[in-house]
Amino acid sequence: AKMDHRHPELFDAVAKAAVPIIDTFNSQALGNTVNAFAKMDHGYPELLDAVAKAAIPIIDTFTRQALANTVNAFAKMDHRHPELLDAVSKAAIPIIDTFTTQGLANTANAFAKMDHGHPELFDGVAKAAIPIIDTFNSQALANTVKAFAKMDHRHPELFDAVSNAALPIIG
Repeated sequence: AKMDHRHPELFDAVAKAAVPIIDTFNSQALGNTVNAFAKMDHGYPELLDAVAKAAIPIIDTFTRQALANTVNAFAKMDHRHPELLDAVSKAAIPIIDTFTTQGLANTANAFAKMDHGHPELFDGVAKAAIPIIDTFNSQALANTVKAFAKMDHRHPELFDAVSNAALPIIG
């Protein structure tokens, strides 16, 4: 999925073959599958629903990166699955302070893109982001602010920290 060669028939065949056995996939295989389809911008709703259904019971085995990448992939393909988002949120909150800056921004952005409010998750993102906000690049800062604004999730301390971090970037 790192190349830019589209082959829809191949992706359809892979999806059709994967759906019946998706419950045998581990968290890494589930994440890799959904990310490959997202990177190639090849939505296959039956596969995405099967991935979500298989992921929910084992969501606690997903790494922080797999959690962020999975919701980001679903958001990129505009495939809403509220139960998966709730499960990801529940799994992410206790470990959110271990997410990278990109993981924090992408997670908040994915939830916002899918219009799935989860105040505890957004509060966790803010709490984790504030101490490391000066390590966010301009895109991560913009995506984080945009996500909070879209969800109308007010967090003055985060917005103050983002303002302070953005000033040197803006010049």
